[in-house]
Amino acid sequence: MSSAAPGSTREQGRSEYGVALFLGALGVLLIAQALLLPASLIVRGPVGPKAVPLVVGGLLVVVAAVLAVDIARGGRGEPEGGEDIDLTGRSDWATMALLVAAFAANAMLIESLGWPISGAILFWGAAFALGSRHYVRDVAIALVLSVGTWYLFVLALGVSLPVGVLRGIL
Repeated sequence: MSSAAPGSTREQGRSEYGVALFLGALGVLLIAQALLLPASLIVRGPVGPKAVPLVVGGLLVVVAAVLAVDIARGGRGEPEGGEDIDLTGRSDWATMALLVAAFAANAMLIESLGWPISGAILFWGAAFALGSRHYVRDVAIALVLSVGTWYLFVLALGVSLPVGVLRGIL
């Protein structure tokens, strides 16, 4: 009689070590890169630019070690249950292509048209790709969102987003 979980194989147990190895390697890389950061003149007190990467890298190494010990003791991840999704369903590549097109259009048009218009194209394209067919309402919401986020970034955060063809209007 085997103590392995139903449906698990020896290869599945070894593959879970890959996740632990990946987390450990990522943690070590983060620590190494943090230690290579140049000394900063803006450091005030004990916390400088190295602190957060060192803590996160250390925590990744600790999580990797705990995960490896858990796997060695027989712990196994449970397969996804799929609460409200159909796990037998296929990927919707048309939706993915439309979302990628909306993001690509935003990236290509942001300098020439500005964020308010390219952002509206992004928001409207995402709504369309995800199934909304209320064209007028979606355009209005997209314009309000893009102009609102432009004002939020420019006025509240002090981040200059390109205004494009609306220069002088906004």
